[in-house]
Amino acid sequence: MENKVETFEVRPTGGPLGAEIRGVDFSCPVDAAMAQALNDAWAEHLVLMFRGQNISPSDHILATDIFGTPVAGANRAYYEAQGRLPADAVENHPEITVVSNLGPNGEPVMENDGLGSGEVVWHSDNSYIETPPAGSFLRALEVPPEGGNTSFNNQYMAYETLPEDVKVRIEGLYTKQDSSRNSAGVLRQGVQKPETLDDVPGPDHPLVRIHPVTRRKALYLGRRRVFPSQYVIGWSRAESEELLDFLWDHATQDRFKWTHGPWRPGDMVLWDNRCAMHHRDANPGTHRRVMHRTQLGREAPIIA
Repeated sequence: MENKVETFEVRPTGGPLGAEIRGVDFSCPVDAAMAQALNDAWAEHLVLMFRGQNISPSDHILATDIFGTPVAGANRAYYEAQGRLPADAVENHPEITVVSNLGPNGEPVMENDGLGSGEVVWHSDNSYIETPPAGSFLRALEVPPEGGNTSFNNQYMAYETLPEDVKVRIEGLYTKQDSSRNSAGVLRQGVQKPETLDDVPGPDHPLVRIHPVTRRKALYLGRRRVFPSQYVIGWSRAESEELLDFLWDHATQDRFKWTHGPWRPGDMVLWDNRCAMHHRDANPGTHRRVMHRTQLGREAPIIA
């Protein structure tokens, strides 16, 4: 297949975000005109889905480069600090993170060193570092017959639909972004479990950020785990918990959500980490689920 901008097609999901892209094969070169069309679609729809991408790891990295500079996943640093790499790292491709439910013997399990087969709660990727990735690009290699659907939500809309007094109240606020646990709530390699708010490791990021391309404001909650975890900088525990309970309940409403599923082998989904959160449903852990994920363009959040 030859990639031509003339045959490029954007099919919106009809939901609050997301579009399927047709007429693109990432095993073939993508020229400047096509790259611009893809980036324009991404800015408009926040999440892009591509079917039938039977490509190599190198092709996946080249596809990521269309949207920003590919970078290694932040979790890799926790393994390297222990003098090792993730057991399922892709040789010669540090930009690719393997997201799987496989145990040490290669069989599916509910829990492993990564995200396992369980639910992955709402979050923004790598909000626990100073410069989180602008986006993530996930490709399905093996999928179970049920479960593992991935949902995304529109955090422009989450911000825009806040009551005006809440918008005023959160202006200029920062929250601590908990780096102690991964997106499945598992304590990271070599990290001590926090017992108090003062123990929570991670950077401080603005609650409302400006998207550098669209210049729109988005709510940026990042991640929140079992207490002690995320908190509002400079606020009391009670005030912080009350506000965050309200914001998380508001931001994760179904009216802001679109779900991709069931996944098929060869599906690729690109999401904008600056203005969308995501969530994964659990799967039974009886069938293999193997994905490759790249990330791109680390950026410090711009406070609104």
